[in-house]
Amino acid sequence: MKESIIRALSGIVYIALLIIATLYSPISFTILFGFFLVIATLEFCRLINLDKTIPLIMAGIGFLAFGYFINNEVLNNILLNLAAIFVSITLLIALFKKNTPPHSDKTGKFVILAGYVVIPFLLIIKLPFLNGGYNPNIIIGMFILMWTNDTFAYIVGKTIGKHKLYERISPKKTIEGFLGGLLFTIIAGYIISRFYNFLSPTSWMITAIILVIFGSLGDLVESKFKRNAGVKDSGAIMPGHGGILDRLDSIIFAIPFLFLYYQIINYVS
Repeated sequence: MKESIIRALSGIVYIALLIIATLYSPISFTILFGFFLVIATLEFCRLINLDKTIPLIMAGIGFLAFGYFINNEVLNNILLNLAAIFVSITLLIALFKKNTPPHSDKTGKFVILAGYVVIPFLLIIKLPFLNGGYNPNIIIGMFILMWTNDTFAYIVGKTIGKHKLYERISPKKTIEGFLGGLLFTIIAGYIISRFYNFLSPTSWMITAIILVIFGSLGDLVESKFKRNAGVKDSGAIMPGHGGILDRLDSIIFAIPFLFLYYQIINYVS
């Protein structure tokens, strides 16, 4: 009972902090996700056994260059997107190859760190500024969709889940849970479009699909990193929930694909 209370309180504090910082101002939002970036970098270095000094410098320079000094020049965005997607594809290939580590030499670890952790956090920071002003509701909507998927994937999977999604990496996840989460998240996307109409209902539902598909893959990718490292959680900053990577693994894997989609619809509109 005590562990459940601690877990619930920790989750409430996390959600409240995220929503308040995002809605309060662009500065508080940027600082919060800059902090998340630093913690996630430290956690990832622990998972892949990489000295923390250079990664922290990489994260700091990336944050200052692309986070604090917001620059949504199209070419910069495309290059960041392509770099992150290249690393994501590399990780997916490693995920579905048995006994294949997602990283090998030291250089490879730095590349994975940049494309899997640093750039995705920078894209999250850049996302609400994509159309020139600051639109916090795109971030709030994205997290609502992700939380909807997590909730209903768990409920449906627990209730009727029989067929394992990818048992070797994540034995508790089921195909039924994945499909249930996808369905309810698409519905949530349509509902959100009634309140946040800066995107069409179709775009919100496509956002839901991108987040669920790539977010689920991202959860599996992080599970493989943890399995290779022999740990249950990426960190312990959130009692009962683990680390920042444990909370944001789905978002950071999905964001390069979602950011690219938003760039495309901005270009054609």
